[in-house]
Amino acid sequence: MLDSLTMSHQEIPTLVKNDIWLKDQTEAIQQRISRFQHKLAEIESSHTSLYDYANTHLNLGIHFDPETSSWLVREWAPNAKSVALVSDFNNWDGENAPLTLGEHGVWQGKLDGSSLKHGNKVKLRITGADNSVRDRIPSTITRAIQDPDTHDYAGQIWQPENNYTWKHEFDPSSIGAPLIYEAHTGMAGEEPRLHTYREFADEVIPRIVELGYNTIQLMAVQEHPYYGSFGYHVSNFFAACSRFGTPEDLKHLVDTAHSHGIAVIMDIVHSHAVKNLAEGLNEFDGTDHQYFHGGDKGNHPQWDSKCFNYGKEEVIRFLLSNVRYWLEEYRFDGFRFDGVTSMLYDHHGSIAFDHYDKYFGDGVDHDCVLYLQLANTLANSIRPGVLNVAEDMSGMPGLCRPIDEGGVGFSHRLAMGLPDYWIKLLKHKTDENWIMSEVWETLTNRRHMEPNIAYAESHDQALVGDKTLAFWLMDQEMYWHMSVDDTHPVIDRGIALHKIIRLLTAFIGGEGYLTFMGNEFGHPEWLDFPREGNNWSYHYCRRQWSLVDNPDLKYKFLNNFDQRLVHSLREHNVLATPQAQPLCCHDGDHLIAFERANLIGVVNLHPTQSFTDYHISVPQAGEYEIILNSDDASFGGHKRIDSSINIHTISTDQGPVLSLYIPCRTCLIMRRFN
Repeated sequence: MLDSLTMSHQEIPTLVKNDIWLKDQTEAIQQRISRFQHKLAEIESSHTSLYDYANTHLNLGIHFDPETSSWLVREWAPNAKSVALVSDFNNWDGENAPLTLGEHGVWQGKLDGSSLKHGNKVKLRITGADNSVRDRIPSTITRAIQDPDTHDYAGQIWQPENNYTWKHEFDPSSIGAPLIYEAHTGMAGEEPRLHTYREFADEVIPRIVELGYNTIQLMAVQEHPYYGSFGYHVSNFFAACSRFGTPEDLKHLVDTAHSHGIAVIMDIVHSHAVKNLAEGLNEFDGTDHQYFHGGDKGNHPQWDSKCFNYGKEEVIRFLLSNVRYWLEEYRFDGFRFDGVTSMLYDHHGSIAFDHYDKYFGDGVDHDCVLYLQLANTLANSIRPGVLNVAEDMSGMPGLCRPIDEGGVGFSHRLAMGLPDYWIKLLKHKTDENWIMSEVWETLTNRRHMEPNIAYAESHDQALVGDKTLAFWLMDQEMYWHMSVDDTHPVIDRGIALHKIIRLLTAFIGGEGYLTFMGNEFGHPEWLDFPREGNNWSYHYCRRQWSLVDNPDLKYKFLNNFDQRLVHSLREHNVLATPQAQPLCCHDGDHLIAFERANLIGVVNLHPTQSFTDYHISVPQAGEYEIILNSDDASFGGHKRIDSSINIHTISTDQGPVLSLYIPCRTCLIMRRFN
């Protein structure tokens, strides 16, 4: 019982001390800390360390033992009636290599060292508790491949003669505030086909370097049978997606990023698993409750997938081992944990979070909270400074605070409300009717001391059924009026607002910033994976780099602005500083001014009104230079401001002010240098 783990009522958790509104949740937060401390002590008592505990991938699977020159095969299938290794080496003969049941439901066997070799296809023929006989892929297989003709998946022995030689060391703590470029390997090229890890390393990473992003968030890394799932219906948790190349190719990608001082984090999917019997873990031993909750609780109602049972010892060891594996084998610098809201609650987040009780009481999966605390602790022990980002829309307090304070231990959470807000504005209101105080409140409404990754759009907003910001703003006019010598009011408005939305989001919305691949230059079309409904076309599953590379098109202006925006954030360490402070927020004038990192930002969102001699009170008197001006010609602006002219403050009874010319639909960032 949780009550038996409760700490003394005199020990008020730091999480409560920092937020008096959590006072009524003190006991629940104490219990959260105690559960973790109790579990960690239990693990360290039985396995020496959490690191040694997370070793499922070393114990299970198919491994060559050099000491005995033999292959060891081990698999956890506690309710199975028989298990045998079948492979192309034994002509898929289920009688040739049977395994025997040992302790704790683990089946095991030994094969002569010459029986298997690099490249062999392997499966396990399992007679389940339900008397089913199925060929299954080993649970910790590190490579799974699809037959091009039959489309069937099989595990593959991957033991090349020459292991990858890492060339570059990297310290993720060197990143500081993450500037994240979210990317998908398969669609990272322009041709209508699958693209590869090596193509990404050689062709896309140079673009990311030039733009100034310091972190790549790589999607669809874990093997998944359906390409259109965007990598979120995982079948083989330890296998890098073979569609895009070999394990060595993925290591080359990570190593290349590290050579440029760029961290690489991956989407890790521990929130659910694909239901497929042939490829995944579902009904692996002939029951529905080996890895997942049994019955209806094991079925995700929205995602048509399976829900892990985080209260089961073997399951959390499996998932923790997965965390260890990706950090060690591929040297990832952290994770974007997918679907954290769904993980944290039995209702998967399908309620309104209108009271603190809903974060700590009934409906919370306390086993999952404990698992995530362990996962973050493990990741930080393996790779100090790791970037672990939670995809959470519930706003659970403490998610991004240290565990000893009562938190869960993530480094950041995605500010998921921001893109939803921008899309809602674009769908339902013209910019003449945007309310500046509402914009400010939305951008600054986040939990104190819990770092957020702000973004105006991610892959979610690019998918078919939705639109990117650029498409919401300019729609079909982008097809006809993006030439640099074509003046069109829809394009002019769209480019101006695209820049303003990104600047507001980046400078005000969080402690990190993210964009999705191609959106930095206003990619004009949605994403649509090959599927039956589009005749398996790759037409919309690619990135049209030729648009931004064409000097005769306006996409280059948005790209230039993004580059300057990101470099400004880096050069002035903006996102590592406290939240932006308002200097002016005028609904009638459609104007916002703010200070952050000793920089002054001014945004005029008025569609037609430019202001002359507009007074903005600033914290410090002096001489200011413009370091970012959206109206600059290189950003597709109208050159109404001369950025080379510095601005001196004026002394008033209210303190120093800047007297500014602020054209309509323009944003400025200024720095005091004297």
